[in-house]
Amino acid sequence: MKKIIIAIDGTSSTGKSSIAKKLAKHIGYTYIDTGAMYRAVTLLALRHDIIRQDGSIDEAHLETLLQKATLSFGRNEESGQSEIYLNGENVEREIRGMEVSSHVSPIAAIPFVREALVVQQQAMGKSGGIVMDGRDIGTVVFPDAEMKIFMTATPEVRAQRRFKELQEKNMPATYDDILKNVKERDYIDSHRTVAPLRQAEDAYLMDNSDMTFEEEMDVLINMFKDKVSGE
Repeated sequence: MKKIIIAIDGTSSTGKSSIAKKLAKHIGYTYIDTGAMYRAVTLLALRHDIIRQDGSIDEAHLETLLQKATLSFGRNEESGQSEIYLNGENVEREIRGMEVSSHVSPIAAIPFVREALVVQQQAMGKSGGIVMDGRDIGTVVFPDAEMKIFMTATPEVRAQRRFKELQEKNMPATYDDILKNVKERDYIDSHRTVAPLRQAEDAYLMDNSDMTFEEEMDVLINMFKDKVSGE
């Protein structure tokens, strides 16, 4: 059976990663979380005080660090999930906090950051058999992907989901701060100069504001079966 590329794009906190992980496991594909890659670069910037108090970024310093940095994915044997490593260190938990969330969109908008990570992402998926989620997978990284989905939901629903997720992980956050962050990230992601967030013309739009996880899975599994069968 032909192995295809599945690109899942969309706004923040729509559950892209969760559904992509589940789908990949169900169909036996490799899952690649590109959002984790941008978050890891953001963590790198924060650790080296590259993001100034006024929000500006020392791009020259970041570019030097990024050239030397290594990003990779490793399997968590307990959960069975793929987790991100920065310079050999598992930073999966660190990249999910509000500090990283509040700065990731400006970092991801920097041209040399996107260029460097897109090259890595294309290399990871060149043989097919992958499920990759992010902001520009179906438009920039793999514009010829056989299966494309664009996920969205209302800002309020997304903020509530994110708030619940952080509570379950015992990570500090407030609903109001998260809602503000969600709206800010939407604006930055969709207005950046390089690879702005947008729905690919041939992508299936999935508004999951009122959908259960099981309903989402049913839609994607049926789409996958249609794609690999050539229908």
